[in-house]
Amino acid sequence: MSNPVSKTDAESILISFFVPCFNEEQNIENTLEVIKEAAVGIDYEIIVVDDGSTDLTSAATERYIALNPEIVITLIKRAKNVGLGANYLSSAKIAKGTHFMLVNGDNVEPVESLQTIIGKVGQADMVIPNFGNADKRKWCRRVLSSLFTIIVNCLSGNRISYYNGPVLHLRKNVLDIGIDSFGYGYQAEILCKLLRSGATYLEIIVPMQDREMGVSKAFTPKNLFSVSSSLGAILISRIKATNST
Repeated sequence: MSNPVSKTDAESILISFFVPCFNEEQNIENTLEVIKEAAVGIDYEIIVVDDGSTDLTSAATERYIALNPEIVITLIKRAKNVGLGANYLSSAKIAKGTHFMLVNGDNVEPVESLQTIIGKVGQADMVIPNFGNADKRKWCRRVLSSLFTIIVNCLSGNRISYYNGPVLHLRKNVLDIGIDSFGYGYQAEILCKLLRSGATYLEIIVPMQDREMGVSKAFTPKNLFSVSSSLGAILISRIKATNST
């Protein structure tokens, strides 16, 4: 049985899970169930953000909440799509957990992955997962992810294996670091800034699966443009840091 925090004991929350959704009616309930199974034995909360979905994502989430009243789940409904990075930061501001972690609403992180990440809580400021040889996504996504990682490492001077996974952060760090872009590449910017500030990190390999239902929203023109903005912000941040030394 899972051990979600009671609604009257919010100060004990260890991890706040941020679950972004855009048209994930077919996946959101399974995603929430995966978190429930993975987070056995810890106090946690879940913040689901329906980012302007045109399907029944919110209704599916409300159905799950009704069936699992013991879990603290907050549902935020956006009238229009504002983007992953913006929702990440706004959710971190209202979260109560000591740690803050993204779990995508498309049900691509299996229970074993979340358990492995959660099991490292407290061992570093950031637990950064990558998929190693266990990446089961389509080849085009693997290639583009590898290219993105190479570019970010070149711009930042880092040697991180993957920037877009479900990173486990100290929530305070997310709030304190500040970022300049709020699109799809926001996590890379956060990681680069925290690494430059001296934050500790642990890289781990976890299994990965492709979504079973629906299509990925990663490669829309809006998201690709936002990634370019994030890459620019990473480069500018490195230049400023170099000039200040």
